[in-house]
Amino acid sequence: MTARPIAETVASLMPRAKAELTELVAFRSVADPAQFPKSECDAAADWVADALRAEDFQDVALLDTPDGTRSVYGYLPGPAGAPTVLLYAHYDVQPPLDEAAWLSPPFELTERDGRWFGRGAADCKGGFMMHLLALRALKANGGVPVSVKVIAEGSEEQGTGGLEQYARANPELLAADTVVIGDTGNFRVGLPTVTSTLRGMTMLRVRLDTLQGNLHSGQFGGAAPDALAAMIQLLSTLRDADGTTTVDGLTTDAAWDGLQYPEDEFRSDAKVLDGVGLIGTGTVADRIWARPAVTVIGIDCPAVVGATPSLQASARAQISLRVPPGHDAAEATKLLTAHLESHAPWGARISVEQIGQGQPFRADLGSPAYTAMADAMRAAYPGEEMQACGMGGSIPLCNALSELYPSAQILLIGLSEPEAQIHAVNESVSPEELERLSVAEALFLRNYAESGRA
Repeated sequence: MTARPIAETVASLMPRAKAELTELVAFRSVADPAQFPKSECDAAADWVADALRAEDFQDVALLDTPDGTRSVYGYLPGPAGAPTVLLYAHYDVQPPLDEAAWLSPPFELTERDGRWFGRGAADCKGGFMMHLLALRALKANGGVPVSVKVIAEGSEEQGTGGLEQYARANPELLAADTVVIGDTGNFRVGLPTVTSTLRGMTMLRVRLDTLQGNLHSGQFGGAAPDALAAMIQLLSTLRDADGTTTVDGLTTDAAWDGLQYPEDEFRSDAKVLDGVGLIGTGTVADRIWARPAVTVIGIDCPAVVGATPSLQASARAQISLRVPPGHDAAEATKLLTAHLESHAPWGARISVEQIGQGQPFRADLGSPAYTAMADAMRAAYPGEEMQACGMGGSIPLCNALSELYPSAQILLIGLSEPEAQIHAVNESVSPEELERLSVAEALFLRNYAESGRA
């Protein structure tokens, strides 16, 4: 079987894929009941389970994970003696942020400028569609040559580790010879790419208390300690003057040896305003793939509209620390916690709560699965060779799977290339990338099955 029938089949399935992705994007499946009803995630999980049943998956189950969310599992048996491949995606999404800033409603898949816009279109509901397209193409061209397990996580974006904990408690469930994580992306549209490293992460909430209650800033300001000012001063200790992360005891001088990210391309992808400089030192690849990076992702403080002339008695912030390979996320958590506690100004009372953590990951690029994927991507992207890059984001499940199944080969591909603007307003997916990567995944499964029989 050549690549052409697979490619033609996937192309013919794209209208159906768009219709289905429209249905899946419509679920407001943010795994945080404080923002959206849990019923939205439950409905998305049911949709995914029904999609697997329609493709003849067996043992389809909604797994209640320890963090209160549900992951969807299904098994499709292959020929006798065939290897088993686990396909991963997640159906939960980031909140839409400022819905008024979207050019089209975030939970309505909308075609514009050759792309499909909607929250989760690329990250990672599109990844689930990629798996379905690949399997459908194989079924239409001789059958799926491997046994397939699919797992669709329900809380990846929250970093609460529900599926990771479930997998550790049920290690036989996700056992496979190879794992394809469909949650990363090509370095550039049209450039086939596997992700070779992931930064891990830790997420902390810090609270400062300085007063028994808010005070009039005119009557007490200048002597009474303001918790919001204390928080601003504390957070400023996490970066030096050029923006480099500065957590006591955490090294920040590693270098990236591999595919580089030209600064002008990065500025364009990140939409950095003219005249605004990048932060940190070293190459862009060093900074986003090889080194730790701290981000203050939220602060509880009075809004400008309606603000009163008051000193704040308490302040709270949420801090994310990305942890590159070569660092242990648990140790980084301890260092960040100790840094915050030791730098709280004016004797402010401080409490630190850990709310999420995941270890970094490094793939084995010399494995047979990567050879099979390189051949598949060469066929799906004529004239292009597969590249390997890092990714600054985190997928905590990767390390759990590598620990549970040390002989399994783990590949990371997906639809979150720079133009997708995942986690931002106006997230989108390239339908051309969805089509080509679905072809690549189908060819990979065929190549991998044949390499096992060689």
